[in-house]
Amino acid sequence: MDPKKLEKYSSAITLSDMEVFVFPELQYSLVLANIMSPIIWQWRQEDTFRKLQNKSPYKRLMRLKQYIMDEYEFNLDLNTWGLTDKNMELNRFKDFIPPEEIARSNALFGYTGDQYYFDVDIRRHFGLDQYAGDIIPFWKTETVEAMTAFRFKDGYQTGAGECVSLSTLYAAAAFIVCGIPLEDIFMVLTPLHSQNFIDIRDGVITNNRRLVTKSMWFNGTEISNKAQRALRNEQVTIVAHNTGYIHCLYDQATIDPKAYEHFQNQLGEYLTAKLDAMMFANFLRTYRQYHRHFQFCRHRRGEAMFVRAEVLFAYEHGSDYRIADHTFDKLLEDVSSEDFSIYKYADRICCEQLMAFLRYENIHMRQEKDREKLAAYLAAVMPDSTNFVQELYEFIHLEPRLPSSKKQYISSEPIVLRPEMDRQEIIDYLQSIRDKSETADLAFYAYRDMERCDWQPFIKAAVERNPVSIEMCKEKDTSQIYGWLAAMPQASIYDGKRLAQPDEVANYGTGDGVEKAITLANVLQASDPTQAISVEIETNQAIVRADRDYSFPSTKGLQNIFSINP
Repeated sequence: MDPKKLEKYSSAITLSDMEVFVFPELQYSLVLANIMSPIIWQWRQEDTFRKLQNKSPYKRLMRLKQYIMDEYEFNLDLNTWGLTDKNMELNRFKDFIPPEEIARSNALFGYTGDQYYFDVDIRRHFGLDQYAGDIIPFWKTETVEAMTAFRFKDGYQTGAGECVSLSTLYAAAAFIVCGIPLEDIFMVLTPLHSQNFIDIRDGVITNNRRLVTKSMWFNGTEISNKAQRALRNEQVTIVAHNTGYIHCLYDQATIDPKAYEHFQNQLGEYLTAKLDAMMFANFLRTYRQYHRHFQFCRHRRGEAMFVRAEVLFAYEHGSDYRIADHTFDKLLEDVSSEDFSIYKYADRICCEQLMAFLRYENIHMRQEKDREKLAAYLAAVMPDSTNFVQELYEFIHLEPRLPSSKKQYISSEPIVLRPEMDRQEIIDYLQSIRDKSETADLAFYAYRDMERCDWQPFIKAAVERNPVSIEMCKEKDTSQIYGWLAAMPQASIYDGKRLAQPDEVANYGTGDGVEKAITLANVLQASDPTQAISVEIETNQAIVRADRDYSFPSTKGLQNIFSINP
């Protein structure tokens, strides 16, 4: 295999954050691998989804959220897949992206984001500050099998995965379980996050395990504000779709330009809200520093009453009722009479009065002259009114930093799957287009189908990017390593003729004999790179030939012979 192609295809096996950044087609290849997996198809047989078969895709999507929250936790343990060397990784990809571009766009290589990320010390937030010098963690994306297998790992009661893993899981499950067409699912990657925009109703964004509807995006709660961080503060590096991808650094794009334009318009609508009483209350919920300038004016028993904004928000905290929505009157009933005043606070503006001004003056927040008019109106009670209006505008209207649409668009084979297709039909279809679609071809490597794939990328990945198994065995001699592997349960986390990588075997403590043999070969090669090692895989066993023969029983039914050269 050509060296550049080999680098890409072996990356489809390990799927590190860096590999997906350099080879953006890998993101959608993993989605397709998850769609081919039997695991998500089994979810459709769960009672919780069978009961929703006749419900709308949106209803099923809302139920899917709770299912994923119950079955998978967000994993931010950077040590799960071991450590690598920064310079070695940069050297791997120098023929694809200049090292300085990588450093500006990836958190593992120096990226820290804009001012927001400096303020929150993003490297400490993600635990990156623990790695000094050139040593960095592998930030790998897991298949649905590897995510599900976390329950075998100490400290986990359920499956788990990091943000890219969860986004690809959501995309596959939205298609399989909810019947949402792939055309309506857009994957959005930034240097520090991965999420999906699902074009259903007013739009839904997947954010790790959660879903964020448009109303949730603007509700001003802490959870929603955290969900906004990536799109508010980062350059979007990749948008992936069933028609292709677009990358912020590459001049060429394979996504259908009409699909990308549609995505830009729909996301823009999702990220823009009308300024009304509820939206203003949502804004104040986020920007508490402005409470001191506002009061709420209501009538109780026919008499005008006034309550300071910070007092009313204190009542709202922990309550089921919210300011300015249909439960507002019930919230007011909970307010003590001592917290109401019959006199208007002279140094504060009534929120209701502000809304009346907006309507009377027909203020459009996207017009600069209207924002200036609003700032002048508020200046009497608010010395920093210009800054206030700008923050209010940015709250209700976000311009995401998407890859420029000015690209050279290369026609590519779209992935055309229908929700009514069954799993085998999908696998057969993807197999039929492998010669026309590199994304489909790479999907079988991410799927680990060793009956339909060249073994060279799998073995290259196994002996170059699996440090956990090596670390676990550094205090063991060869006989102890063999005994450790032989004592593991004889069960692969992958069904059929699909294989786990050595670090999956080591992390989850289980594996078929072929997987154990490749794990042993990886450890032996690392301990003595000059040693000649060969692996012979037969239908019912796998043999590692090194200083002596080490045999493991297998039920994979695979056959192959390969050497790991000194």
